[in-house]
Amino acid sequence: MNRDSIGEDGGLGGISQHIILPEEDSAEFVLNIGPSHPATHGTIRISVKLEGEVVKDAEVEVGYLHRGFEKMCENVTYNQCMPYTDRLNYVSPLINNFGFCEAVEKLCGIEVPRRCKFIRVIMSEISRITDHLTCLGASAMELNAFSVMLYYMEARELLYKLIEKLTGARLTISYGRIGGVLWDLPPGFLDEILSVLPKVEELVRLGDDLLSGNRIFQLRMCGVAKVTKEEALNYGFTGPLARASGVDIDIRRDFPYEVYDEIEFKVPLGSTGDNFDRFQVRLEEIFESISIIRQAIKMIPDGPVNANESKYVLPPKSETYSSIEGMIKHFELIMYGVRPPVGEVYHAVEGGNGEVGFYIVSDGSGKAYRVHCRSPSFVHMGAFREMIIGLNLADVIPSFGMINMIGGECDR
Repeated sequence: MNRDSIGEDGGLGGISQHIILPEEDSAEFVLNIGPSHPATHGTIRISVKLEGEVVKDAEVEVGYLHRGFEKMCENVTYNQCMPYTDRLNYVSPLINNFGFCEAVEKLCGIEVPRRCKFIRVIMSEISRITDHLTCLGASAMELNAFSVMLYYMEARELLYKLIEKLTGARLTISYGRIGGVLWDLPPGFLDEILSVLPKVEELVRLGDDLLSGNRIFQLRMCGVAKVTKEEALNYGFTGPLARASGVDIDIRRDFPYEVYDEIEFKVPLGSTGDNFDRFQVRLEEIFESISIIRQAIKMIPDGPVNANESKYVLPPKSETYSSIEGMIKHFELIMYGVRPPVGEVYHAVEGGNGEVGFYIVSDGSGKAYRVHCRSPSFVHMGAFREMIIGLNLADVIPSFGMINMIGGECDR
């Protein structure tokens, strides 16, 4: 075939601006991994130039999902953004819900009740554990450790049942509200959490026992896709990826929100910045999250779960149905939405993969003038090309798995 007849994209079917083509009469060839590859989530294309089994160059494209998160949020009221935040990181949606709510609350000057703050912390940490279990289980499966995948999915299922009991859904939960949460915890819910946590710990340790000391697992993970501390800082890494490279950063500790400043927890750190360190950091963070949940359950007070701010928070249904004032407040908030003062705000929370930040510009109406999300997956994928150059082809997918890229927040 005539080389010129292949097309501008080298026959790869994408829109890349830096198409990789093998040199004529060379031993190199180009392999297209994804977006149809099951391990690339249907949203990522990794085009690698190989010499034998070694990756000599790569081109990574993240633009196959087209979520349009920011623009969708600019066309609905603030509370109607909740379903969209669910679909950013759909593996830990509660953290996104609460992060967006806290950004709007900061803009409005709302202080939510203490009980609401503890509920947000407890549910955020449950969500963080489900995120880490998904990442570790799937990454183990990609290295043929299928039993570990099953153990971690069993642990995740226990937590998903708790999330479903509270919110009515497993993934797309829409539980957050500006000024609070949708409703209070059901009776006996905290005791149910405490009864589930020991089984989660047992299953996580079982997977750890099978993998961390396993010689084959160590050979596949240690020294692979290394990122130094300096490189991690230059790329803007946050979350487990940054901490695996020795960057001592955690939004919950360094820029406390809700009641994290009242709770004791450690920030696990790696030293090598390889796939093994990334695995271990997430593993240790699961146990730290369990500790945070137990402390928060001991400290949670009684009281309301929504702020007493009639300008921003829906009145109780009893007031809506029994008084003309309550009905008018309800009607205005539903029809016109929460109307923050004119201004702008940035608020960040510690997501499962790192710093999840929301920048919001208000023009005083019920819809945001501008919304921008700082998503960790997008930042981390910017380093993926450098991480895999020089690796064997077999190490590309496990390295991609340890980034834990979530399509909804990566391609917004």
